[in-house]
Amino acid sequence: MSRLTGRLLFAAAAVTAGLTGATPALAADEVNVYSYRQPALIDPLFAAFTKDTGIKVNVVPADKGLIERLRQEGANSPADLLLSVGIDQVVDAVDAGVTQPLKSAVLEKRIPANLRDPQGHWFALTLRGRIVYAGKTAPEANAVRTYEELADPKFKGKICTRPGSHPYQIGLLSAFIAHHGEARAEQWLRGLKANLAQKAGGNDRSQVKVVMESKCALSLGNTYYYGYMLAEHEQKAWAEAVNPIFPTLGGAGTHVNISGISLTKAAPHKADAVRLLEYMVSDEAQRLYAEKNNEYPVVQGVELSDILKKMGTFKPDAIDLARVASYRGAAVQLNNKVGYDE
Repeated sequence: MSRLTGRLLFAAAAVTAGLTGATPALAADEVNVYSYRQPALIDPLFAAFTKDTGIKVNVVPADKGLIERLRQEGANSPADLLLSVGIDQVVDAVDAGVTQPLKSAVLEKRIPANLRDPQGHWFALTLRGRIVYAGKTAPEANAVRTYEELADPKFKGKICTRPGSHPYQIGLLSAFIAHHGEARAEQWLRGLKANLAQKAGGNDRSQVKVVMESKCALSLGNTYYYGYMLAEHEQKAWAEAVNPIFPTLGGAGTHVNISGISLTKAAPHKADAVRLLEYMVSDEAQRLYAEKNNEYPVVQGVELSDILKKMGTFKPDAIDLARVASYRGAAVQLNNKVGYDE
């Protein structure tokens, strides 16, 4: 397949998805993005970039399969950037060989070292914490200050979580292993399972709902869901029934995950892609992107959204996320060994 054919196929795919900016990708001043993030959450950011620079951003979104698509397209891929919604996806992309390293003084200055790949294969754009949602009528739940406490027998029958096999839970377990080692992580996970009020299942929002219904005293969930629930009529009462608590892990801070971005191995518009990437860590873009997604900026000093300010003080764990990600395999094996989802 020629590169021209590949670029036309990219445009066709974007038209099929009903996206803006999906005309045939033949101009020099453009960037093609494969995105795991929903278009509504990134379109305003890309529109602002285009307005400032005249560089068009073409986006093809998908819930899954983009890494495999890049692998199959190889050197003929029209994609310049891969936008991911978790550390698991950015690491999978690197492992699949579909990214290339990038040296950028702007990115290295703006993004803390623990939030980017040492070789420059990926960079964090926003942060989300995995926190405790405690029922307002459960005083003992509101006293939680650490993740380690969640395994305390005093919380037996009071905790609800989504499946342990989900990437969000695997990420937290990976961080626990990074801080404390596998033996203590296994002990903790067994204690957490013993404290479940019901079989692990559902999603983060449904856990908050059952806390509101007093079926659990506390749950685990990502920070951005708080803002999403407040914005939805049916779910607003769920959010109003809980207090967000930012526990620490190993005394270091709250466990975090990221949305990340990588320069693809083919990148036919590398210069414009780098320009977009560097724009995304500007103060303006960080504020806009983080606010739209109810997430935290990775650049220090950027003002938080009103919802995030309302939630309380957030001190992210400063552990190297590349190190945390290296324990994902061990976390999956440990989750299966403990039978957390059984």
